[in-house]
Amino acid sequence: MKQVHTLDRVVIRFAGDSGDGMQLTGDRFTADSAVFGNDISTLPNFPAEIRAPAGTLPGVSSFQLHFANYDIMTPGDRPDVLVAMNPAALKANIADLPRGGVIIADTADFTKRNLAKVGYATDPLEDGSLTDYQLHALDLTGMTVAAVKEFGLSRKDASRAKNMFALGLLSWLYHRPTEGTLTFLSRKFASKPAIRDANVAAFKTGYAFGETTEVFAVRFEVAPAPMPAGRYRQINGNLAMAYGLVAAARKADLPLFLGAYPITPASDVLHELSKHKRFGVTTFQAEDEIAGVGAALGASFAGHLGVTTSSGPGIALKAETIGLAVMTELPLVIVDVQRAGPSTGMPTKTEQSDLLQVMFGRNGEAPVPVLAAQSPSDCFDTAIEGVRIAVKYRTPVILLSDGYIANGAEPWHVPDIAAIPPIEPGFATEANGVDAKGQPVFLPYRRNPETLARPWAKPGTAGLQHRIGGIEKARDTGAVSYDPANHDEMVRTRQAKIDGIVRDIPSLAVDDPSGSARVLVLGWGSTYGPITAAVRRVRSAGRSVAQTHLRHLNPFPANLGEVLRGYDRVIVPEMNLGQLAMLLRAKYLVDVHSYSRVRGLPISLSELARDLESEIDALATRTPEGVLA
Repeated sequence: MKQVHTLDRVVIRFAGDSGDGMQLTGDRFTADSAVFGNDISTLPNFPAEIRAPAGTLPGVSSFQLHFANYDIMTPGDRPDVLVAMNPAALKANIADLPRGGVIIADTADFTKRNLAKVGYATDPLEDGSLTDYQLHALDLTGMTVAAVKEFGLSRKDASRAKNMFALGLLSWLYHRPTEGTLTFLSRKFASKPAIRDANVAAFKTGYAFGETTEVFAVRFEVAPAPMPAGRYRQINGNLAMAYGLVAAARKADLPLFLGAYPITPASDVLHELSKHKRFGVTTFQAEDEIAGVGAALGASFAGHLGVTTSSGPGIALKAETIGLAVMTELPLVIVDVQRAGPSTGMPTKTEQSDLLQVMFGRNGEAPVPVLAAQSPSDCFDTAIEGVRIAVKYRTPVILLSDGYIANGAEPWHVPDIAAIPPIEPGFATEANGVDAKGQPVFLPYRRNPETLARPWAKPGTAGLQHRIGGIEKARDTGAVSYDPANHDEMVRTRQAKIDGIVRDIPSLAVDDPSGSARVLVLGWGSTYGPITAAVRRVRSAGRSVAQTHLRHLNPFPANLGEVLRGYDRVIVPEMNLGQLAMLLRAKYLVDVHSYSRVRGLPISLSELARDLESEIDALATRTPEGVLA
């Protein structure tokens, strides 16, 4: 019997060519870890090209998984284990592996040609350059081909199962359950028995190799994480966003219409919603971004929940129609899954650089509520909140996610749908005014005195005929108006309607356990994980620091200014060049400090923790009045 060592956490990175199945391998290991009960956080990282050049550094695809026996917030800065399927994968990732880390390398592709392709003059598996690591150089491909020989596959097809061999080996090494992966393979390749059986055989052989080889004298175990009782499942941000939109539409008793054009990294929301026709969902894959949002707005006019999804470049194209939704004052939900820009930028890498675009990227005074999800599972709740605001206030609403959230996975406590409050669309059903002759008439821009929302009338409702379009509306009647005083009133009324949403926004809560912190770290969106993990580390080192996080970015919570003025130093980490920091400085006249990283990767918790400690220590040398202590 081999020794079993217990660990509290492990970070594994699978890396290989974009055709080596690293995303599938990582996803299966994640699913098995979730079933086991670990807390999980993942970071898929892959090229933008459909099939990047094999064996090259730009063609490397990786999947990082952090699993633990406690509540974790990030996929980890650095892997403990690197599985490298070729020289390019090793070279692209070795700098992230700490000294003493484990390398499991497939020797089959470490040929002179492949080594030279990435700039290795000698074989790093043999030249002693990796002596600071725990290196396990194994012929994963060769063992896979031998394991599946009986199924009559070509060597090329047989070698494709090497990712399952690696998954089996890692599943043994870290004591993962195997039933889920075996069931998955049986279903995925049910129509291709030879491929199915080969992958199953490779997975089982990899597991058995770990059990019988003397290469690994020890295996490891990470116990389940304590979690509240309930039903859990693994979920990523795009899936949670789709589920949230469906749940919100059902709670509003509205058919859901999605008009979208495929774009990385938002396409999976379209893919997922297309599977749910039984819930009254209609999906329209439009010919372009403009057609997608136009169709969604048309669906809203018809009394449906209109939704459109995209990323930064597509949001730019949708801007004119979003402005039309502001003018017509119809519910419309716009999902922006942000990616690195500008232009095409780095479409498979993450960023938070669309904030100013969604706040101001329309002509005229066109205010739109903006919300941002903080984690994959939070996309579900953010989607419901966004739909609630759109329907109640008759306005387009922009929901911000990003590539890190969209593709990353974590455990999700499946909610009790019955406990989610209903959303009341409140369609107009009768006249709401009288004309000059005292006859009942429908006034499409007569507003609810509390919300300033105008009536939402389904086309064809008897007596509720009305004109609608992009030209300025006269008060109450909605007739075309070029009157200067009316335009001023309507512009201010539309702004007041959005400002009034603040009544529905909870006061911003601050996590400041000691009550004596002088530094506040404020974030939005996916920086929640790195910020929370960094704050934990800073506090564990004996320093006081406060933390808070924004979901509502327009309007801001009512007490935000008070919170900002309550600390000597406010630091705002963002994956942009300081967009939220600029907005906060402009609105509240507080000396907010920007902490910017735009590398296409999540903010490093270790780097942030170190920098926060430096800020806190520097501030500690001064009294609150700024005099040297």
